[in-house]
Amino acid sequence: MANPIHHALAQLLDEHAALTLQELARACSQDSTWVTERVSSGLLQADLVEGHWRFAGATVLRARRLAQLETTFDADPELAALTADLIEEVTQLRQRLRQLQAQLG
Repeated sequence: MANPIHHALAQLLDEHAALTLQELARACSQDSTWVTERVSSGLLQADLVEGHWRFAGATVLRARRLAQLETTFDADPELAALTADLIEEVTQLRQRLRQLQAQLG
């Protein structure tokens, strides 16, 4: 039997998922004002659908990372976003390196 928590997490992180403002705020343990400020500053991406913001599932990871960096290091939002960008880039580069190493044998 599949673990219901893993199934829920997989659905949440599905790139095609469309979370509401409140759902994203709840997922990163912040209030909706926190999310709104980061969207307005361009630190989080949202799509406007029928007058309401919708967030891709992958945005949950970024929002949680921003919240953690801001809280843990008392970082301002822009510094947290820059750090998150660098973490994401390193992760992508490591993935690419693993793929290339696998291709080369």
